[in-house]
Amino acid sequence: MQRVVVLGGGESGAGAAVLAKVKGFDVFLSDNGKIKDEMKELLRKYEIPFEEGGHTHELILNANEVIKSPGIPENVPLVVALKERGIGIISEIEFAGRYDSAKKICITGSNGKTTTTSLIYFMLKNAGLNVGLAGNIGQSYAYQVATEKYDYYVLELSSFQLDGMYDFKADIAILMNITPDHLDRYDFNMQNYINSKFRITRNMNEEDCFVFCADDPVTVTELEKIVLKAQMLPFSQEREVAEGACIKDDRMCVTYNKDEYVMYLRELALEGKHNVYNSMAAAITAKAINISNKLIRESLMSFKGVEHRMEKVLKIKDALYINDSKATNVNSSWYALESMKTPVVWIAGGKDKGNDYEPLYELVKDKVHTLICMGIDNKKLHDCFADKVDVIVDALSAKEAVELAYKYAKPGDTVLLSPACASFDLFKSYEDRGRQFKAAVREL
Repeated sequence: MQRVVVLGGGESGAGAAVLAKVKGFDVFLSDNGKIKDEMKELLRKYEIPFEEGGHTHELILNANEVIKSPGIPENVPLVVALKERGIGIISEIEFAGRYDSAKKICITGSNGKTTTTSLIYFMLKNAGLNVGLAGNIGQSYAYQVATEKYDYYVLELSSFQLDGMYDFKADIAILMNITPDHLDRYDFNMQNYINSKFRITRNMNEEDCFVFCADDPVTVTELEKIVLKAQMLPFSQEREVAEGACIKDDRMCVTYNKDEYVMYLRELALEGKHNVYNSMAAAITAKAINISNKLIRESLMSFKGVEHRMEKVLKIKDALYINDSKATNVNSSWYALESMKTPVVWIAGGKDKGNDYEPLYELVKDKVHTLICMGIDNKKLHDCFADKVDVIVDALSAKEAVELAYKYAKPGDTVLLSPACASFDLFKSYEDRGRQFKAAVREL
């Protein structure tokens, strides 16, 4: 019997272990940290042996194959030891894809992928299709493959998930953009990160579609260097395209196989330039799987957006508080600040991933009067923005940041939590950061 070892006992790891068990493998799961109670319950239900709080090497190095959770870096000693022994290391997505015959719509990008994924899923559900949502969002893909039977999957894929993919193939691959992110995991080499994102196009053939942003210079430069067999469907706000999506005057025009769909930009439920890109990518995808224009329109007009992404929380003393905790990189915060129409109290900071804040300088100068740095080490933010804002203060919790924002915000201002950094110095996750922010606002 083939032995499969799963490293990491979170949603993705536990799901992969369940699928491996259902498919008849000898399975063992190991987590260096603590496993959540609900995941332990799931593992016990399927009689899967596991350990937490450390790795027993002899129970892992005898594996035929290892499924590694995306959060575990490639350079940890155990992963290095597995590679030295020639033991294959794959992602949950690669493993689950082997047992899944559904059509796979896969979305990646430095920014916009969660909103676009959620919007496409919303459209497919509205069209009455039998569809699952997974990857970097929702329930584990592997667990759903083990327990459900869907005709379509909409999968949000991070670069870390793509790194462990080899034979997996997307039917429709969507690349939103590539801007510097997670460079600490890619030896601070941008090309390594670009290569990682482009793995979403692996194994695609002439029947498949590649949807990409023609306004993103990194994507376009990379496409000039490689040959893809898939049908190319660009989207652009800067130029017209024959097939794909573009803006003509105040309308979004989507063309697929000579069939055109047109919609006024003002009708889109999601506001802001970045959301026009997200809506375009979703509309092209919907056309490519023959969803009617009527359903595309209804979905784009009624979609509510994603928690922690430009989420309006409350107005207090005529200042609007916005939770954009999902902005974990500079480009995300650029879009948030770019969409601001009022003076801003900006809450930023956290675990810096090798950020270059220069793209934000002009926006911050124009729009931000107070910067609240919410992180353990805020030196870089102080150095970069000291001469661009009137006030810079530090906070060590969401509650403290919100209380400071309340003090400095004037009527008509926007208090914007858009950190441009990861959350792991003070919070469990960006979701935890966003929820603590919202709770603190509601307590004012």
